[in-house]
Amino acid sequence: MTAKTIRLGLIGDNIAASQSPRLHEIAGRLCGLDVTYERLVPPQRNQTFEEVFAFCGAEGFTGINVTYPYKERVVSMLDVADPAIRQIAACNTVLFGTGTPQGFNTDFTGFVLGFRTAFGHDAVPGRVAMIGAGGVGKAVAFGLVELGCRHLTLFDRDQARAEGLAVAVRQAAPDLVVEVASSAEDAVEGADGLINCTPLGMVGYAGSAVPASGLTRARWAFDAVYTPVDTEFLLAAKAAGLSIMSGYELFFFQGVDAFRLFTGQDVDQAALRLALKQGEGVSV
Repeated sequence: MTAKTIRLGLIGDNIAASQSPRLHEIAGRLCGLDVTYERLVPPQRNQTFEEVFAFCGAEGFTGINVTYPYKERVVSMLDVADPAIRQIAACNTVLFGTGTPQGFNTDFTGFVLGFRTAFGHDAVPGRVAMIGAGGVGKAVAFGLVELGCRHLTLFDRDQARAEGLAVAVRQAAPDLVVEVASSAEDAVEGADGLINCTPLGMVGYAGSAVPASGLTRARWAFDAVYTPVDTEFLLAAKAAGLSIMSGYELFFFQGVDAFRLFTGQDVDQAALRLALKQGEGVSV
């Protein structure tokens, strides 16, 4: 690596299929930057999350992304300036420098832009059922607030986690009706939009967390999983005639936003999409 190398990484479990290294390295080449991006899996390194995080700070990383299951765990180690992100209480992007590392949540901004791109800038979520209230679920829930959602039903196998998110969203948006369902089947009843924010459907986590019963009335569906893009849930939603937003859109837009934070540069999004689709790097 050269003195000008921007060293980035991703801390998470089950990230072998992550496309984040390709996105950031290709974006770097498009912007004329030398960017490296490493996968950092704590169990594979026989280290705790905290030990890997400290390694990144000590070894000159410009920044890192944080994914499942560490997005909430990392917050106590960060300075989070944005009050909206403090309410979410989960971060997926970290900048190192002098002093306390800075925390951001580009899942939040990426979901909002992805929704508007997929469904139209004037589209409204309607009545939404979301399965999963963990790190990405928190970002998506607050994104729904930003998009004008008026009724949100949550379900998580950890009911306390769902209740905690419901309280946080109600505090941020008193006009939004937030309910916690006792089952996924109850959550999806009558929903216009269906959202999966669990790992189910990801490579290594086969299945769908969203009951098929919800597909009969809903208008749209979003799956936060993007490896694979065509999850069991989204294939069923598409077959049922729903408009869909894949997790790839969240992946893409959160990555573009994170790259801007890491480098201070805006990548050409059309060129980046094309390079990613071709499965190749780009020459500069």
